[in-house]
Amino acid sequence: MPYEGMIFRPPSEARSLIIQTTVGCSWNKCTFCAMYCGKKFRIKSYNEIFDDVISAKMIYGEPHRVFLADGDALAIDTASLLKILDMLYETFPNLERVSSYASPLSILEKSADDLIELREAGLKMVYLGVETGDDQLLRTVAKGVSAEEMLEAGKKVVRSKIKLSVTILLGLSGRERSEVHARETAKILSEMDPDYIGALTLMVIPGTPMYNRVSEGKMTLLRPKESILECKNMVKDLKVKHTCVFRSNHASNYLPIGGTLPWDKEALIKTMEDVLKNDRKDLLRPEDMRAL
Repeated sequence: MPYEGMIFRPPSEARSLIIQTTVGCSWNKCTFCAMYCGKKFRIKSYNEIFDDVISAKMIYGEPHRVFLADGDALAIDTASLLKILDMLYETFPNLERVSSYASPLSILEKSADDLIELREAGLKMVYLGVETGDDQLLRTVAKGVSAEEMLEAGKKVVRSKIKLSVTILLGLSGRERSEVHARETAKILSEMDPDYIGALTLMVIPGTPMYNRVSEGKMTLLRPKESILECKNMVKDLKVKHTCVFRSNHASNYLPIGGTLPWDKEALIKTMEDVLKNDRKDLLRPEDMRAL
């Protein structure tokens, strides 16, 4: 099945059929990201998407999950997205879930009724890159929204009862604002109350503005233990109201951990404190084994 350029998906969508509904990212200005730098954003036509779906059915049969690529399927207008969802569920009778990435701006542009309609049509989960709750840092990395707007975007999804999976980036502030980054990220996540939190660790990519900042000495990257300390501080301040699956086991992370909040909070903190106190380098992922 033809895809345009590199395709990215969340780790939890490893077994999902990926249907490319948009090409690239509607924002594509974040200083740390190079995922879609070689693509010009466009929304595929319904006929293109239909042809891809029919090809996928012939090749892969009956998937239980579909992930809508690329970086921001919610940039598609609601009527068109509803039509795509209807077509997917009609084509794949065993389909249980459709999910997608969503930018905060695209979520904010949807009405509450839009999101409810999409959920009722089968959009079961969206992945939102929160990155940080630090308002100053959001501006620095050119995320395109303030902390208040990011919070509202996340809460809109939660209110619609679409499952919300958010990602945050450990080390995004560098050493300079690590404590603020941890504290404000815990605050925004606590208020947002998502269903899933994925904590990744920053890896600077050549050619990005952030790589240039680091190369010019304007930002100091965290060492492995500093990254774990930042994660510990964030988890310590997290106060989710409902069940939330927390994962920090992405290939970019130095210490793979995970649990369900609030029940596993103390165990997660204890594990990180043990690593920090006893210098458990044997538990850490080597630098050359980290990946995006």
